[in-house]
Amino acid sequence: MISVKSTLRQPSAFLPLALSFVAFILVAGYVAIFGVVHETDEGAVAHIWQLLMAGQVVLMVFFAIKYVPRRPKQALLVLALQFIAALIACAPVFVLKL
Repeated sequence: MISVKSTLRQPSAFLPLALSFVAFILVAGYVAIFGVVHETDEGAVAHIWQLLMAGQVVLMVFFAIKYVPRRPKQALLVLALQFIAALIACAPVFVLKL
């Protein structure tokens, strides 16, 4: 039986988690350095965050298409982890209204 751990070793499984982590750290670092600033124009950090989140969604869809039919139980657990990681990366943006 294939475990979740071996499924997580696939690039399309762990890269969305890494992108969520980077997106969260990016926002947390920006807030730590500059504070909560509501600007009229989005800065570079906002655009990078958006690209990271969009790239993550593409990888999650690819992972779902490729692995859910092969390993449904493990793939759905990994997708749940990816979704939770995405929510964690989005939380500071929505809570702080950035």
